[in-house]
Amino acid sequence: MQLTLIKNENYDDAKATLIKLSKIIYAETRASSLIAVESLGAMIANLCKSSLRSLNSIISDESVFECLNKDSYRHNDLLISESDPKYQMCLRTAKRMANGQLPDSVHGATRFHREDCIPQWSITCGNVAEADGLLFYKD
Repeated sequence: MQLTLIKNENYDDAKATLIKLSKIIYAETRASSLIAVESLGAMIANLCKSSLRSLNSIISDESVFECLNKDSYRHNDLLISESDPKYQMCLRTAKRMANGQLPDSVHGATRFHREDCIPQWSITCGNVAEADGLLFYKD
């Protein structure tokens, strides 16, 4: 069974959602590896499914993605050129995720952080997956 995460949107809105999703995936992972990119994509899909929130709502949430905060050192990474090969890898992964074709490599995780910071919420959780410096957790 295929689950589509972009629903009831016209072509232009769906394309804008994919672009925003791809840029967030790039900014949060800097496309350090395909494993990191796919893992973050899987986590986003899990969050959509478990929270019943729309993909658009999730990719607009600063509490989920640090790069959306204008004060974040990753915020400028959202300006990645769409012709950049690393961005293109993120776009291909985002398309697979949005079409329900990305396997859950993070075992149901719905939250993440980079290993260089330890958010308060993560202290009471056990991580369920790791990928190239990203730690993933279930709520």
